[in-house]
Formats: sequence, C-alpha cells, structure tokens
Amino acid sequence: MNGTLGRLSMKELPLTERPYERMEKFGPEVLSNAELLAIIIRTGNAKETSVGLAQRVLKMDTENKGLAFLHDISLEELKAIEGIGRVKAIQIKAVMELSKRISTSFASTKKTQVKSPEVIANLLMEDMRYLNKEVFKVVLLNAKNNIIKITDVSVGSLTASIVHPREVFNEAVKSSSYGLIFVHNHPSGDPEPSMQDIETTKRLREAGDILGIKVVDHIIIGDGRFASLKEKGYL
Repeated sequence: MNGTLGRLSMKELPLTERPYERMEKFGPEVLSNAELLAIIIRTGNAKETSVGLAQRVLKMDTENKGLAFLHDISLEELKAIEGIGRVKAIQIKAVMELSKRISTSFASTKKTQVKSPEVIANLLMEDMRYLNKEVFKVVLLNAKNNIIKITDVSVGSLTASIVHPREVFNEAVKSSSYGLIFVHNHPSGDPEPSMQDIETTKRLREAGDILGIKVVDHIIIGDGRFASLKEKGYL
C-alpha cells in the first residue's frame, strides 16, 4: 500500500487466493461463494480485501439459508453493512435478480414439452423457492403438452387470497389451452400440500371439467423440493 490510505488490493493476496486469477485458470466452478461474491463487489477497503468483505457479508446469514440469504436481504440492509454501501449493494441485488431470471429463461417455454412434474419444477424452482409470499401461477398447455404461456394469478396465501376459477381460467380460455398446470410456492420451504391446497385443486378441476380444459397437475414449490398433487393421488 502506498503512503495514502488506500484499498487493500487483490495483488496483496497469494496468487492461489486471487479469485480473478483462479477463475481464469480453473473456471468459476472451483470458486467459493465468498470468492464469487468478491468478484461481484470488486473492491475491498482500507481494512480488508474484497474476499474478506464478502466472507463477512456471508457470515451475516444467521438462519443458515446459504446463498438464499442474498435473495432475501433488502437493498437497504445491504447498504447498511460496513464496507458495502450503495454501489456494491446494487451490484449484489442486480446479480441476484439476474440469477432468478436466467433460471426461468434458459429455454423458450413455448418449446418446452411437459412430460413430468420435474420439467415444471426445474423451470420455476429458482424463481419461486425464495419468495416470501405465496404466488399462484398457471402453466397453459397445448394438446401436445407444450407450454403456451406461464401467467401469475394471485399473490398471497391460498387461505388469505382464495384463487377464483374466473381468474385461473381466463387466460386459458383466451389462449384456447388444452390443459393447464397450477404452480404455487410454500415460503416455509416445505412443499407438502395442505388441506386448503387439496380442496382448492379439486374445486378448480371441477371448473376445468365444465369448461373442457384439463387440469393436468398442481405442483407446489418448496426450498429445493417440490410436490405433485397428481403423483400424490389428489388428481
């Protein structure tokens, strides 16, 4: 460090501990979460390197959520962390948002054929597993079980914001859908269906029968896990 008060440089670290060089030489897969986060925040400060700062940020995960912690923490909370501030906080939240969007756009949904519940779970897991409120989505299908469209119907628990058949089947009728799949998340992380989930599904299936639109499945997203009401025998 020179005579002025500066930031600790990555060059002060041993070569094997520099995340930029390690990524170039070995690829991103070998980097730790702290090293990847250090690359995002770019610089440290007079007291610590970006790796040290990243490690300190990750240690604030008191609930052991792992990287989900960075999805849940607010921009204001990040800005309040010593050494982060406005720019670094924005950079972190931007990358977290991109990670969610990339996970749901790795393939065109209109070309995706649903052959199993895993297809929908893989498509929507990263987008929905970190949500703090229940979000109810409808996946519209054509006669070949290809996805036509995925639409949000409601936000809020099924007990507090009852899903009405009118909203659920509105887009399905407009799109001339052959069938549909319901998807909603459990913020608790446990995808086990509740009685309210089961009753709502049966009520919507009856509405679908009247309209001639097949209810194929209802998938509940948890934290890295999912449940299919069809596989559990409720459809």
